[in-house]
Order: sequence, then C-alpha cells, then structure tokens
Amino acid sequence: MFSGLLQPMHLLLILGVVLIIFGPGKLANIGHDLGKSVRDFKAAMEEHHVTTESIEAAAKPDVQPAPRAMETAAEARPAEKA
Repeated sequence: MFSGLLQPMHLLLILGVVLIIFGPGKLANIGHDLGKSVRDFKAAMEEHHVTTESIEAAAKPDVQPAPRAMETAAEARPAEKA
C-alpha cells in the first residue's frame, strides 16, 4: 500500500518501543521539556533578529551623495558681470 520508509505500522511499532522504554510518565515530561525548548529557541531567534536589525541600522552611515562635477565647476567660477 505505502512504499515510503515510515509506514503507519512502523510508526506504531516505534511509538510502542518508546513507550515501553520510557514509560508514560517520563514520556509526558520529555514532551513538555521538548515543547519548552522549542519555545525558548523561537524566542531567542526573534531576539537575535531584532538585535541584528538594530545593529545593521546603526552601522549604516548617514552619507550624502557627492555633488556632480558640473555643479562644482560652475560654483567655483566667479560670476561674470554683464
């Protein structure tokens, strides 16, 4: 029926072995700890993202574009009287 590596019977067998090894009480604790670590990881990634954005924004200098050559040459010549 299924030709994949993890067929439904395989998953049930793995779940049964894990339940026998750890027991239902320890399995609940493992699930709780795993969920807490995933939440902590997500919070740390969001904090790192905010920190990275603020560092990048602070690192960008406020630079004005250089004036064009024609404008500087015209400003350098004194104005002629008519």
